[in-house]
Amino acid sequence: MSVAIHFKDIVKKYEDTVVIPELSLDIREGEFFTLLGPSGCGKTTLLRMIAGFNSIEGGSIAFNDKVINNVAPSKRNIGMVFQNYAIFPHLSVAGNVAFGLQNRKVPKPEMKQRIDDILNVVQISQYRERMPKNLSGGQQQRVALARAIVIRPDVLLMDEPLSNLDAQLRIEMRNAIKEIQQEVGITTVYVTHDQEEAMAVSDRIAVMKSGIIQHVGTPRDIYQRPANLFVATFIGRTNIINAELSGESAAPLLRIGSGYAEQLPPIPTGIPRVSQEPLPVKLSVRPEEFILSEDGTGLPGRIVSSMFLGLHTHAHVELESGQRIEMIEQSTHGQELAQGDQVRLKIDTRKINVYDETGEVNLTAGARP
Repeated sequence: MSVAIHFKDIVKKYEDTVVIPELSLDIREGEFFTLLGPSGCGKTTLLRMIAGFNSIEGGSIAFNDKVINNVAPSKRNIGMVFQNYAIFPHLSVAGNVAFGLQNRKVPKPEMKQRIDDILNVVQISQYRERMPKNLSGGQQQRVALARAIVIRPDVLLMDEPLSNLDAQLRIEMRNAIKEIQQEVGITTVYVTHDQEEAMAVSDRIAVMKSGIIQHVGTPRDIYQRPANLFVATFIGRTNIINAELSGESAAPLLRIGSGYAEQLPPIPTGIPRVSQEPLPVKLSVRPEEFILSEDGTGLPGRIVSSMFLGLHTHAHVELESGQRIEMIEQSTHGQELAQGDQVRLKIDTRKINVYDETGEVNLTAGARP
């Protein structure tokens, strides 16, 4: 049985240092939920609080309606997959998977059936008698996953489970983990600092910084309409450009320096935008949101370097202001972007994000309040 997880005003302290200040969050039943952020942001600390390995100095954590603050870790019915797998070297694959069932005194006929079933789910049934030293990293990770799931936990916790694998195996295993989670339907909380990994596996993501959740949303929402500049720069690559807004919020005029002005789609009402003076803003423009102008108008710049990568060409462009930006253009047959070329750039204003001068408030239509 899966459960929903509710955090209400959670506080974590180490002596006098507050690392998570009054965090509230709801994780849905059966959801694949990822805690994403840089090292030291509090994501593993929060995961360990769910597991019962870290104390709680304030607030509450509940599985459905049951507060678990004072429930022993062994009584929380959680499965956990660690960064270093933590499988027993002296036990076979089947022996490792059986460990939790033996502790729960599951009858032997049922235990055998459950082991057979989960080994088939994680696709390692052919290795059931092998010892861990004779398994690859990916196979060991599947053993750890099977051992965590076979006990039928209410919640599956995964702490940087792919960080010890090489790049290609990471991609294979993240796809396998997502497929397995969907098949078994367990509420899963996943910790990673790898934004691409988080985007690939998650139903929703919470981006964290200094113990504070900056944005909770689907991968698409967080990538397309990040709540603030920290989220915009942490999820994918982006260019941050100073600009000005003027005019009515229903049809604001965007100006960058003296070389570019364009009307934006409407921005939300409720935040005053009409002013005699232009409103300073910061733009988040992802590399693919720049467009090479074909009519001689747009933001002037000079190609500093370019790389042909087959489907796309990646270029760095120096603007008149001296700022260097990154752009990605679909490769075409014909003229290449060469170092020193003078270009004019336009911006896909449907996709960019406009922030207030502090970078803390996204003013773009469709952004989270």
